[in-house]
Amino acid sequence: MQTLKSIIFGLLLVTFIGLNAQEKFSLICQPYLQNLTDSTVTVVMATNRPSVAWVEIAPDDASHFYARERPKYFDSLFGHKNTGTIHRVTVRGLKPDTKYRYRIYAREVFDNGERKVRYGDVVASVVYGAEPYEFRTTGAQKDRIHFAILNDIHEDTEKYVDLFHQIDSASLDFMVLNGDMTNNMDRMEQLYNGYLNQTSKLYARSIPFYMVRGNHETRGRMQNNFIEQFPNTTGQPYYTFNSGPVFFVVLDGGEDKPDSDIEYCDLADFDNYRTLEAEWLRGVVNSPEYKNATYRVVLIHIPPVGREWHGLGEIRRKFLPILNKANVDVMFSGHIHRHALYTPGEEGVAFPIVVNSNNEILDVTADKKSIEIKVKARDGKITNNYSYPAR
Repeated sequence: MQTLKSIIFGLLLVTFIGLNAQEKFSLICQPYLQNLTDSTVTVVMATNRPSVAWVEIAPDDASHFYARERPKYFDSLFGHKNTGTIHRVTVRGLKPDTKYRYRIYAREVFDNGERKVRYGDVVASVVYGAEPYEFRTTGAQKDRIHFAILNDIHEDTEKYVDLFHQIDSASLDFMVLNGDMTNNMDRMEQLYNGYLNQTSKLYARSIPFYMVRGNHETRGRMQNNFIEQFPNTTGQPYYTFNSGPVFFVVLDGGEDKPDSDIEYCDLADFDNYRTLEAEWLRGVVNSPEYKNATYRVVLIHIPPVGREWHGLGEIRRKFLPILNKANVDVMFSGHIHRHALYTPGEEGVAFPIVVNSNNEILDVTADKKSIEIKVKARDGKITNNYSYPAR
């Protein structure tokens, strides 16, 4: 009898220790904005365990956030709240060119049964001891926009911070992260700790960014979570967006080596993927929105120029015949870890290509007269200037 009691006590003790040793429920990816328009915004965040998440919105008036109950917007799909760890809360029905305040919540879900759900702790941003997060919706089409581009950070947060501080963030409309921000997507924590939490802290709680998939974002067990983490209008890593006088085309070059390469463990199918993407691209460049834009800018991590690996060759064969006839004003790329400029006519390309290094940031403005590009080093020195007038 005494032995049985000892066994039971031991099991209870192990259970108690295990429960207490479990990591506290928390946000492991701080909020950042995606798809900001004149009437909508998507707030993305992540928790360490399954939960439901929501956002509360308040106008930017003189009232305290707690002056009244604020409307709640949930991460939900088909009328059911998501109980995962990656959360995308889309807020609709906002007013154009209007400033809003918001706070975020997540509530742990222990057991999502058929008839009963057990909930745990709640985590939330603080609004009684700190200012709430805020953003401004876009308004009527702007005559001038300001954005910046960086790439190939590979989880070097110190470099990321240094480069970001070389631009005037007060006038920034958005950022472009042009691929290879991480080393791979084997664990989502690599993205969170490698750059996304720093992105949230630097600007993305208030200013959105557009993500371009690099070849390193195609690698790892979690690579299929890319769209969950970076939602867009197509549900694919390639998409379009408008800002001011510019129509942007975001392309995904996929991997740089053949699908049969040993590194991909016989799981790659990028050749077929790029064929489908090219068909989509053909439709984009024939659309009125594309044709009627003042400028047409292409963003792709791997440039279609330089030393030809398999992926680069695929981009040249499948994308270039379309883009060369599409009046592209400028393409921005990365990948090669050094700065390069290709002028129209070089290597069979009909438009300029600015390739950003992994140690510089592109500070870009566009108005009805021209696109102006400053290439800035980590110490703030301007290393190159480029200007592309409206045609």
